[in-house]
Amino acid sequence: MPFSGEIHDRVANAPAVPHGLPLVLLLTGFTDAGSAVSGLIDHLRETSSPEPIVVFENDALLDYRARRPVISFDQDHLTEFKPPRLELSLATDALGRPFLLLAGYEPDFAWNLFASTVLALAAEFEVSGLHWVHSIAMPVPHTRPIGTTVSGNRRELTVAHSVWRPRTQVPATAGHLLEFRFVERGDRAVGFVLLVPHYLAETENPDAVIAAAERLMASTGLVLMLDAVQERREDYLARVDEQVAGNDELQQMVHNLERRYDAYMAGRNPDDDSYDEGGFSERDLPSADELAAELERYLASRPSGDEDKPGRG
Repeated sequence: MPFSGEIHDRVANAPAVPHGLPLVLLLTGFTDAGSAVSGLIDHLRETSSPEPIVVFENDALLDYRARRPVISFDQDHLTEFKPPRLELSLATDALGRPFLLLAGYEPDFAWNLFASTVLALAAEFEVSGLHWVHSIAMPVPHTRPIGTTVSGNRRELTVAHSVWRPRTQVPATAGHLLEFRFVERGDRAVGFVLLVPHYLAETENPDAVIAAAERLMASTGLVLMLDAVQERREDYLARVDEQVAGNDELQQMVHNLERRYDAYMAGRNPDDDSYDEGGFSERDLPSADELAAELERYLASRPSGDEDKPGRG
């Protein structure tokens, strides 16, 4: 039976929202390779001073049994309950310029009602456009820049940033639906799909967070503070490179991925480069899951302070 109640509440004493701001959409859920989206959400909540305007109703949108909230237990009593958050906030970039940030979990239910609500809020605030990011795992090397597939009606961004333009059908997300509705209504909208190395997809990869932020900056003109993430990125990639250097199978996999990536970017058939000089095929390598598990175990087991661990911002 369709949900017929309210799915959001206005925040009392919320800040006044200037008209014409960009709307940045960051939703976690179906796929978040490298924790690109969740990491950027955490980072922006810490650095962009978001002030909530609208809070979406968990009981209407969230499947608690699929994504259980966290509760804290202290010896013999419960101390804190932390439900997920999905909020529309007024945030500011590094130069103090405002933007709207709709961030949190992807709704499990009532997608059409959620999309209609966001469209109504966008119309009320006369937003200048929708900008969103999500990430998927791809067989690409971490030694090359993270590529992007671009969708929407911002032709200049597609030309500048889209390195892979498939013709296919994919499982939809709420972000896809919102982009589709914005474009259908004639509003400006752009979506970026980050192509994150598949063997690092289950780790918290600062490189993916930076790539997500960079695409949003390119589309919005905002300037986001990324110094802390950049520091974590250098440490994270150094540890990945150390692990690869000590494992012949990982070295061979990265080498083959580099050959295929470079061939594709040069306009050649990547399959012509699937063997190295010794005739070693990618098909002879361990699976991506096995390699990813090994890398994740290594990164998690390294003795270092919390500030040195790959994190979410």
